[in-house]
Amino acid sequence: MSEEDVEFEHSPLSGPITRDGETVEVEIYRFPGTPECWRMEVVHLSGCTRWDTTFATDADARVAFDEMVDAVGMAPFVGHRPTAWN
Repeated sequence: MSEEDVEFEHSPLSGPITRDGETVEVEIYRFPGTPECWRMEVVHLSGCTRWDTTFATDADARVAFDEMVDAVGMAPFVGHRPTAWN
């Protein structure tokens, strides 16, 4: 069975987030039976960003997203890279 065929448990902390005039969908989820293995993806029309790490809780995943947005804004998630990153 592939990862696409599995029903994930989605966190209630998932959902659309709007900042800097841009909206992304934050998906925080885990495989059934993996209580301390939350995964996170940020989805936008321009693509998807998946964290390589897993999180002990869904709240930890959401904090990681919020901290990144506080540090660099929404640009990395919506297809815009600051000049310094080029």
